[in-house]
Amino acid sequence: MRWFKRGVGVLLCTYLLALIFMVMPMPGSFDAYRPDWLAIVMLYWVIALPHRVNIGTAWLLGLLADVLLGSTLGIHAAAMAIMVYFAARHFQKIRNFSLSQQMLIVLILVLLKRALVFEIEHFINNAPFVWSYFLPALTSAIIWPWLFLLLRKLRRQFGVS
Repeated sequence: MRWFKRGVGVLLCTYLLALIFMVMPMPGSFDAYRPDWLAIVMLYWVIALPHRVNIGTAWLLGLLADVLLGSTLGIHAAAMAIMVYFAARHFQKIRNFSLSQQMLIVLILVLLKRALVFEIEHFINNAPFVWSYFLPALTSAIIWPWLFLLLRKLRRQFGVS
């Protein structure tokens, strides 16, 4: 119960939901458009609470994503850490942007993450290039305003600081 008072429980629940949404079955035609849930949840928390959520958190969650997705261990961890680094470095500027400007930032950062994952996969496993691999960056940016408002409401309701 003390965890929820300090907000750790809320953070862990949102991380767990993001990981579940990453592997939740979807129809084949929609799977290419699946948002990068873990990336956008991490971006929100890094922008909202940079003193509590940082590159180390991104690295650990990236390792969990590697295990869940069955990819080479460390690929998503490294990409998440790099993506979160840029968000954490400029969190004060990003906070002051409007939601539409934040959507553009999210699009760029998720594109960066996905490009890093692709490049490492291509180098290690000779993965073929497919344009649809970058579609989740677009859907992540589209979902960002609703996710932002929902997580902000949760943060304020549970007093996460």
